[in-house]
Amino acid sequence: MEAYIGEVIGTMILILLGDGVVANVLLGKTKGNNSGWIVITTAWALAVFTGAYVSGPISGAHLNPAVSVGLAVAGAFDWALVPGYIIAQMIGAFLGAVLVWLAYFNHWAATSDPGLKLAVFSTGPAIRNTVWNLVTEIIGTFMLLFGILGIRGGDVNLGSMGFIVVAILVWAIGLSLGGPTGYAINPARDLGPRIAHAVLPIPGKGSSDWGYSWIPVVGPIIGAVIAALLWGALGW
Repeated sequence: MEAYIGEVIGTMILILLGDGVVANVLLGKTKGNNSGWIVITTAWALAVFTGAYVSGPISGAHLNPAVSVGLAVAGAFDWALVPGYIIAQMIGAFLGAVLVWLAYFNHWAATSDPGLKLAVFSTGPAIRNTVWNLVTEIIGTFMLLFGILGIRGGDVNLGSMGFIVVAILVWAIGLSLGGPTGYAINPARDLGPRIAHAVLPIPGKGSSDWGYSWIPVVGPIIGAVIAALLWGALGW
């Protein structure tokens, strides 16, 4: 139970700081309005580091169902714990999104575009194409888990410094691969806040785009499994 609580808290921090920067950049009349992609990707990397650093000693800081599944496929995590971790990550992601909604309470009405409001909570494609959006999420999450496995399996014991390296990895993925779909690379990161968007009383919020919602769930899982299988096949 302690590990599950760690995943709730770590994922909540991840989404609070990650979705929080998107709100700051996209919503109307904020101090950070229109500050751009570099700000978003940098803060998301810092959000990963903060959430992982806080929860790491407690749960191992997966904060991502794709990571939990991928590590289990790689034989580095107990399959029996995977369902509980995923539930905890979803709860944490939902709670983090609610906190963002509260922090930016005055700015939802100050934003006219419903698409920008949804973008605070969930990812979406720059060009909508089911196959290629899915491929992008597979590639991004493959890189995430393959990188994590490399960091875990390195000759140098990084300790808590490993979280900084993972944060840099997420930063690189955002800068290099985030353009087509917004780099969800985490089913909980997308689905938990999307549910929050659907149920919260946000003025003029529009659709939660459930037609797209399966891509940032399925794509990351596929990418993580491929990374784990390749890692195992290489014998590294």
